[in-house]
Amino acid sequence: MKMIVMRSSARAVVAGAAVLAAVALAGCGGSPSAGGSGGKLDVVASFYPLEFIARTVGGDAVNVTTLTAPGVEPHDLELTPKQVGQIAAAKLVVYEKSLQPAVDEAVEQNAKDAGFDVAPAGQLEATGADFEEHEEGEVKPAAHNEKALDPHFWLDPIRYAAVVNAVTDKLATADSANADGYKARAKTLLDEVGKLDGEYKTGLANCKLKTFVTSHEAFAYLAKRYGLTMVGIAGFTPDAEPTPTRIEEVQKIVKNQHVTTIFYEELVSPKVAETIARDVGVKTAVLSPIEGLSDANSQETYLSLMRENLQELRKANSCA
Repeated sequence: MKMIVMRSSARAVVAGAAVLAAVALAGCGGSPSAGGSGGKLDVVASFYPLEFIARTVGGDAVNVTTLTAPGVEPHDLELTPKQVGQIAAAKLVVYEKSLQPAVDEAVEQNAKDAGFDVAPAGQLEATGADFEEHEEGEVKPAAHNEKALDPHFWLDPIRYAAVVNAVTDKLATADSANADGYKARAKTLLDEVGKLDGEYKTGLANCKLKTFVTSHEAFAYLAKRYGLTMVGIAGFTPDAEPTPTRIEEVQKIVKNQHVTTIFYEELVSPKVAETIARDVGVKTAVLSPIEGLSDANSQETYLSLMRENLQELRKANSCA
């Protein structure tokens, strides 16, 4: 099986690294053995879900640079020379192979030893959701691709926890002097992710509706974990243009299954979702794929955004 390489017709250039908010957990002082600036371990994270892990588990022992700034759609990321230099200088680069081709290339060329691909830890599956792809700047309809691996592991708390463990092990190996601190902070984070899983199980256990419609197919793992059915307007790539046939299919599903809400996301235009909602007479709401933060929610965290998603799903699906 292969993992789908996501491309976009509109490439966004990120002007330097950004610092995003993360959970404030107990820190652990850095050590000169970390080999980074200020005696701390220099870590690069490719996009927000991985940055959240690196900052939360790393605490005061790490300097974390993120490659995807607030407001930038992660699939569209192109790297500046400064960012390529940061990747080359880092002791650890945490990324998901095939999600951001520019990052894959930079790691391959400049950070083979430091690069850590989290995809194996995320236990990716071929969800069969990829029915269209970007190829060389063009949108081309495609049949369901049964071999394309769904990259959105972080929307399933259980898969996300597995990646937390994997990143923690890499941090402890890269900076053994601070291993105890990394493991302690990881335990705290894993406890929170475990609570999140419990909230989803309880919150979605008794819903009148089981189907929800999203602007792109990011939520297959979440739906599978908690007994729902996701219908995506577009495929794995969020800004892909759906075909007229796909729009008609979604409209029929909404009508036949009495769906109340069409979900869209912060970093991509809601135009298609709003048009479908208007045509079939239902509401729209935000369901965040948490691929990156927007300027409006830059103070949120992975945990708070997942809980907001839960509340939106409960409302849309009339959950008791």
